Amino acid sequence: MSKFNTLDEFERYVIEEKGTERPFSGQYNDFFVQGHYCCKRCNAPLYRSEHKFSSHCGWPSFDDEIEGAVARVPDADGRRVEIVCANCQGHLGHVFEGELLTEKNIRHCVNSVSMTFISADIQSPDILSE
Repeated sequence: MSKFNTLDEFERYVIEEKGTERPFSGQYNDFFVQGHYCCKRCNAPLYRSEHKFSSHCGWPSFDDEIEGAVARVPDADGRRVEIVCANCQGHLGHVFEGELLTEKNIRHCVNSVSMTFISADIQSPDILSE
């Protein structure tokens, strides 16, 4: 079994119990620095900063992910599609299509608390330079 990072109570609620943070409350909502975002639970690379955009929805939004990093799961409510870390299945948020917010026409709506940010100034794993 893989060893995961220690999570606080709120991080466990969001990542393991599929909760959500309040809109406009997360540290990465209006955060636009060069680097990449990794899963808070297992450190797997998820998103590059060049895929982040301002959607004004209250959560960090991305129009692409690192290939193979994010899995889609039909949500229990039958209306949405949940996104999880493909490595550890930790809850990230939901994905929406057809909103016409970017050319790719997709929005990964991600809880800030589900991610950690690694600045471009820090050496990146090989997967991020592909």
